[in-house]
Amino acid sequence: MRKTRIAGTFAGIAIAALALAGCNSGSPTSPGAEGGEGGDALWEVASDVSLDGSPTFDAMTERDGVVVGVKNDQPGLGYEDAASGERTGFDVDTARWIAASLGFDEDQIEYKTIPSANREQAIVNGDIDYYVGTYSITDERKEQVDFAGPYFITGQGLLVAADDDSINGPDDLAGKVVCSVTGSTPLQRIRDEYNPGDTREFDTYSQCIDQLLQGQVDAITTDEAILAGYVAQRPDELKIAGEPFSEEKYGVGLPKGDTALLDHINTLFTDGGDVWTALFDEHLAPAGIEGTQPDVEN
Repeated sequence: MRKTRIAGTFAGIAIAALALAGCNSGSPTSPGAEGGEGGDALWEVASDVSLDGSPTFDAMTERDGVVVGVKNDQPGLGYEDAASGERTGFDVDTARWIAASLGFDEDQIEYKTIPSANREQAIVNGDIDYYVGTYSITDERKEQVDFAGPYFITGQGLLVAADDDSINGPDDLAGKVVCSVTGSTPLQRIRDEYNPGDTREFDTYSQCIDQLLQGQVDAITTDEAILAGYVAQRPDELKIAGEPFSEEKYGVGLPKGDTALLDHINTLFTDGGDVWTALFDEHLAPAGIEGTQPDVEN
């Protein structure tokens, strides 16, 4: 399987920050949407879609709309502008791409920000049709939900203050306070496999960022793809410490047993390499991330 890795250096990260700030503003102005500006659209909204055997698609059709679970505080991946309400990022556009393949355009998508700890329950309860938001595929989660993909692979890392040279990897966390979000696999790994002085958890990573900038915690741990976006926003205040120390495969969370929808999305990913690359180049490459599209797992 092809893997995604984070670039080892952040040379030119100030430029990357500007690039992230100027990321697409969402459909229909995004070049990734039907009728987008700045070139040919990356996809068109499908018509006359039929997905026999998918109760989730049947619910979308009856509702005449899609309800998607996403994150809202991860620059470059899933971000919501507080002033305009616009949603941008690699995951958000992936969610739009999936919706378009099912016959729904931007004005038929409802986005719901779901904290990490509540993702499985939101899918099981039918509160959302699918979830696209740095959602790592794990055996434990597979007991409750299904995953299409993976559509991206990254690794767990550590974010520290730019002037902190005392942490260069997870083995340096003795006596340190580490922050992450409730229900995340990175937080559990730090507790199970390493020896932090203490851990703190919040609903969102942006709360951890505030804690780090205030000196209340020593490090934040999550996937490096997420951390890179924060470094791009604050290159003078934050840096990634050391190299990734896990492999995290992001999947699209789906209701358990909806094989028809899972197969549809996996086929979309398999056949849509050009779209994947364009979205990656727009949203993630400017933050210093390198990668290629992974193969889906059937």
